[in-house]
Amino acid sequence: MPSAIEQIVDTYVRLKNRRGLEELMMHRQRLAVDLKGRSGYDFSLPIRQIEEEIATIEAGLGALRSALSAAA
Repeated sequence: MPSAIEQIVDTYVRLKNRRGLEELMMHRQRLAVDLKGRSGYDFSLPIRQIEEEIATIEAGLGALRSALSAAA
């Protein structure tokens, strides 16, 4: 079963919503920077999860670019 982020990215790709994907990417990147800057707790697990989500979003952006190139 696909994760929530995979379903969201898939939906944005099917709708050809590049802006939505880019905003989702920026949000996750800000979260990662914020967590990496904190101390006093082990944030390695949420940071790893956010980095995996960023990789999923990057893959979605790549798929969207391919789809748009093929349509052109």
